[in-house]
Amino acid sequence: MLRSMFSAVSGLRNHQTSMDVIGHNIANVNTPGFKRSRVTFQEALSQNMRGASRPEAGRGGTNPMQVGLGMNVGTIDTFHTQGGLQGTGRITDLAIDGEGFFVLRGVGDSHLYTRAGSFGWDGSGMLVNGAGQIVQGQRFDPITETWEQEITNIRLHGEDQKAPPRATEEITFSGNLAADGDRYIRSITIFDNLGRARDITFTFTKDEGVEQQWTVEAVWDNLDGSEGKAEGKIIFSASGLIQESTLETTVGIDGFDNELQLDFSAVTQYAAKGESYMELTQDGYPHGDLVEVSIDTGGVVTGVYSNGSSRPLSRLALATFTNPEGLTNLGHTLFGDSNNSGPAQIGLAGQGSLGSISPSSLEMSNVDLAQEFTDMIITQRGFQANSRIITTSDELLQELVNLKR
Repeated sequence: MLRSMFSAVSGLRNHQTSMDVIGHNIANVNTPGFKRSRVTFQEALSQNMRGASRPEAGRGGTNPMQVGLGMNVGTIDTFHTQGGLQGTGRITDLAIDGEGFFVLRGVGDSHLYTRAGSFGWDGSGMLVNGAGQIVQGQRFDPITETWEQEITNIRLHGEDQKAPPRATEEITFSGNLAADGDRYIRSITIFDNLGRARDITFTFTKDEGVEQQWTVEAVWDNLDGSEGKAEGKIIFSASGLIQESTLETTVGIDGFDNELQLDFSAVTQYAAKGESYMELTQDGYPHGDLVEVSIDTGGVVTGVYSNGSSRPLSRLALATFTNPEGLTNLGHTLFGDSNNSGPAQIGLAGQGSLGSISPSSLEMSNVDLAQEFTDMIITQRGFQANSRIITTSDELLQELVNLKR
């Protein structure tokens, strides 16, 4: 049998492999996070017809005579280049702008890696992909206000559904007590350690015969129903600016761990036709219910609550590899580490070489259709040429058979 026929068969078979890879690329042109592949060929072993000889006295050397035996697939490479980012408007759709992979929980303690960030919350509060694999990251400890170092499941825990109340620690006053006024009353709602709303009323009374001095009286209801009261002085300078206040640290109310701080530094005493005004703000709030979860460019999952507060809950982990092309493609746009990828180096978005998170976006496939169709034409022509070799070789064999009629 002619060697050319076997060479052509290897060409047909391996060009078909190339076409398989091209077809797979084109099929996934709209698959988020998909990374295209390519096939490279290499020459197969050659059969030696005659070995090389070295030059000798009076005669030159000769080159080897070899007949090739076809071709093989050399490599199938995966291109981990950045795909374009497409906004989706869905808060749990995430894309990595730069290097890195999302980390998902595999079997047991193993990890899987992906660039496809189409995530969502399941019934138990886990952040999962479409196949139910759980996204990994670090949890924020609200007690110590530090990040736990262990990589674990991103999850909305029961305690994340509510925000604890914060007791009011400071009331800030901003306004003007009219130099030609005599009395002014303002109230504000404050919150104790359990988030109970308490009203406190401040009455400002101009001291008779003293140009720059006011008496401030604070009145509130105690938990037992009795009335609490505190009193102090505010003294202004001749230019109308605050000079001294004696009520700043003297308001102690039951239900509060600390004394209430009163900040009068932004209060003035200017002439205003007897009309005083005052804005009161405080830093406490009641308990709140979780109303929204947001994710920022650092991968931090933040809970937003009905009381206006927000706090970090978790943050996503990202992984990078010394040789990403060495990862094993597991299908479903998932990758696993291999002997030649190097171990996963776990980090956080925006740190080191790791890219940032683009919320409400997905990374599209990096397939270039123009390149794929060009490769398809080249592969098709290669396949056709190899088929012609088989046809021609067959005709030669036919001639050989026809030598004896």
